[in-house]
Amino acid sequence: MTVHGLKTSLSEYGPSETITRVLSAIERLGMTVLARIDHAAAAAEVDLPLRSTEVVLFGNPKTGTPLMQDVQTMGIDLPLKILVWQDEQNRTWVAYNDPFWLAKRHTLAEGAAPILEKMALALAKIVDATSPSRCNERKS
Repeated sequence: MTVHGLKTSLSEYGPSETITRVLSAIERLGMTVLARIDHAAAAAEVDLPLRSTEVVLFGNPKTGTPLMQDVQTMGIDLPLKILVWQDEQNRTWVAYNDPFWLAKRHTLAEGAAPILEKMALALAKIVDATSPSRCNERKS
């Protein structure tokens, strides 16, 4: 499944280890985890089945605030989010909104490019933590 503006990657780990690696990478990059939403746990509370599905909200106000100062509607898409879920074949996936897609969605000024590049690089590093072989491929 391809969703416009969504970057998706296969993790080499199960959901729990993937979340742990995502959280560690966020911390290493000096960002703050603001919330974790465990959709599967919420579904279980109302007796509905849902494979592991969790969202992590995180960011750094020094990076995100200038984007919201430019176009305040960016606040609907910030802080950044990463979704970790397990599919019907028990594969674990990681997904996030492409910052450049968000820029188009909100018609950010061209001057926002350095901030968007910084966000894109941070998101790629976080996802790389869920797949060391992909990280090693990039270094080659």
